[in-house]
Parts: sequence; structure tokens; C-alpha cells
Amino acid sequence: MASFQAAGTSYATHGLATIPFYIFYSMFGFQRTGDQIWAFADARGRGFMMGATAGRTTLAGEGLQHDDGQTHILASTIPNVRAYDPASAYELAAIVRDGIGRMHGATPEDVFYYVTIYNENQAQPARPEGLTDEAILRGIYRFAVAPDAGKDAPRARLVGSGSILQQVLAARDLLAETFGVAAEVYSAPSFPLLRRDALEAERWNRLHPDAKTPRIPYVSTVLPHDGGPIVAATDWMKALPDMVSRWLPPHYIALGTDGFGRSDTRENLRALFEIDPPHIAVATLVSLARCGEIPVAKAVKAMRELGIDPDKTDPLAL
Repeated sequence: MASFQAAGTSYATHGLATIPFYIFYSMFGFQRTGDQIWAFADARGRGFMMGATAGRTTLAGEGLQHDDGQTHILASTIPNVRAYDPASAYELAAIVRDGIGRMHGATPEDVFYYVTIYNENQAQPARPEGLTDEAILRGIYRFAVAPDAGKDAPRARLVGSGSILQQVLAARDLLAETFGVAAEVYSAPSFPLLRRDALEAERWNRLHPDAKTPRIPYVSTVLPHDGGPIVAATDWMKALPDMVSRWLPPHYIALGTDGFGRSDTRENLRALFEIDPPHIAVATLVSLARCGEIPVAKAVKAMRELGIDPDKTDPLAL
């Protein structure tokens, strides 16, 4: 028991753990206070770091100083961080419940959470029927089935996280209504935890070569080889969705925000970084063409119809 004095009055604490929530501009967390975060991790600290105004395209008008597309990559370098990029209120609720239980439950763990939250108003979706907290916490789940695009429609899978899940949903509708493609949509709250799970399975298989049943990474069970090509889009550098690429089918495309941020509208920023619905749709069509599911000419025609310039400057070079 410890005591302190305040205004002449003695107070006492009685072994009650606090659950700190540290809320900050996401760029100013791992980017600018990385040494302190590493020391906090080394000291076995616990709590929630909430990276607000997250992502490289949601904080319109702020520019290079504040637009964050990399702190999830930086967070992945710390072993005891559990990092999440939730797309909805029900995902955030599941993550906070899990964090309180892990850090302050019956068998507390020396972990802490990095959770990115955005600066964009959007209608909150209903939680899909039958969705478990476990699926959210493991890092990926099917958010929506493919729309009806016809009996022989080519099939694809779209993956998004954070606010870019809304761009993915718009791309799904564009693909179905304009190009006759049926695309399922998946939400991926944590690519880093999916990678950690896959590495653990890979290590176990390497150390148990005589096992009759090798372990399969969770991401490979959710996104198996059957089901069509996969396009993943986030508000972070391509390295984030690329964390799981080696455990997925070869026709996997990661879209992200490599390059500096800019001060402009969200729509223009997402077009610049090629994570808006037209670019997601075209990436899907190109991947379908590479799989032999549609003619290459259809993908080229779609690019032209959607006003995408194939020779525009790479945003990484701007």
C-alpha cells in the first residue's frame, strides 16, 4: 500500500491496477517516442496505446508532419506489442475486452496494445451474424459474402482494414455492378498478429519434421488457394499487408500508402496512393487476368473507363 499527500489529505491505494489509455496522434507515438516505448516494453508495462488520427489519408489538410502510414510497421518490431487496426466499433470493443483480460485477468500477461483509430466519420456496420471475438482477435475474418454477379461470374477476395475497409466495400460493389465480378470482403484487424501466428506454425513444422499433421497458418485457412485472387488495401505502407504474402496464393496484390502524405481531400489522397475503389477494382481485374479468369483486354478497358492513368508517377517517387 502506498500513500500520497494532496491538499493536506492522506489517500491510499490498495493494490488496484489501473488500465491506462494513452491517446495520441499516431505519427507521434512509435515515430517520435520509439525509445521510450521500447523501454516501456522492456519494463513489462501494460496498457493501451491508442494511435488516433491514424493512417495516411484520413487526416485531410494536415500534410507530411501528421500523416502516418508506417507506425504499424514500427510497432511490429517490439515483441510484446499486440497491434490492431480496427475498422468498426464492434472490432474495437472486442480488442479492448481482450486487452483487459490479458493484462489484468486471472493470469496476466506482460503485453501492451497498439490500436489505431481514425479521423473519419462513417456509419458503423452491424456485427456479422455468428462472428466470434476470437476471429477478430486472430487478425482476419470474412466480413461480407460476394454479391450476386451472375452464375459464371469470376470470383475474387478483397481484404481491408481500418477506414479503408469502406473503400474495399465500394470496390466490391463497383466490381459486381460494372464488371460482373463476385468478390467476398474480409476485414483484417491485425496483419502483424497473422504474421506472428504463421511464423509460429512455420517454426513448429521445422522443429517437428516427423509430425503427421503439420500446422497451417491461420491466414492460410481463412484465405486458401481456392476462391480467386486476393487484393488487400490499407491506409498503411504496402509492407503491412505484405507481412502475410508468403502464406497466401501467388496472385496476391497489396495496396498501400508508400510515400509522403499530402494536404488534400481524402478522395484525392486515396486516388494518389491508389487505394480508392477504382484502383482496388482494377487491381482485382488485373489479378483475374493473370489467373486466366478474364481476358487482359477487359482489365485494360476497365482501367481506361475508370480514368486510371497507367503511366502516372508512382506516389513513392513524389
